[in-house]
Amino acid sequence: MDVLVVLPTYNESANIDHVLPRIRTALPTATVLVVDDGSPDGTADMAERIGKELGGVEVLRREGKSGLGSAYRAGFAWGLERGFDACVEMDADLSHEPEALPGLVAPLEAGHEVVIGSRYVPGGSIPNWAWHRRLLSRGGNVYASLLLGLGVADATAGFRAYAATLLERIDLDRIRAEGYGFQVEMTYEAKRAGASIVEVPIRFVDRVEGESKMSLHIVVEALGLVTWWGVQRLVGSGRPRPLPVRT
Repeated sequence: MDVLVVLPTYNESANIDHVLPRIRTALPTATVLVVDDGSPDGTADMAERIGKELGGVEVLRREGKSGLGSAYRAGFAWGLERGFDACVEMDADLSHEPEALPGLVAPLEAGHEVVIGSRYVPGGSIPNWAWHRRLLSRGGNVYASLLLGLGVADATAGFRAYAATLLERIDLDRIRAEGYGFQVEMTYEAKRAGASIVEVPIRFVDRVEGESKMSLHIVVEALGLVTWWGVQRLVGSGRPRPLPVRT
């Protein structure tokens, strides 16, 4: 199976030289696509230099910070154009441990089309999270799963693998959400497309180096989108539409 690991970056110079070698060790035959949104700290240049040493690393340079969802859509499209069998999404800040990649990809070989690295199935964990963060995250996932009928424990998880057969059935150009909203929207679209979705346990750890990209706006956006799609689902209006794009 030809696997593409899509790695969005913005100012990840403190982590890129650690995460790339660990991905290469975990999945020696995979290709890594670093999707860099014009990092002023030179992340893209570092990725290209490390890629020459490791092999199998490509860098997609974008002019500005366009968002996580946009980066993944660009990465998935890049992979589909080149005939990869699967696309993996993961963070560059080492909150997603590269050593978990083989276990994340393996269920695709068994015929599943979506594999979610889950914090909330038996064996999953979130070391050192405060109770209020756990409550917000777990509560948001329960809300999304119930409202949208997802049937998964961790719809907001950003460490996951998609079979190309599913990505080809989803209209990626119509996926507009960012952050947590992107993960939920992709899960919903996969469910609607008839994909077999499985969750595998992972350990999610907070970044050590660099600055977190998480914000209150991302959380509020996700909750708003879930509510919007849930209302559409309940009234039977068909495919969920994103909220109007801000101009």
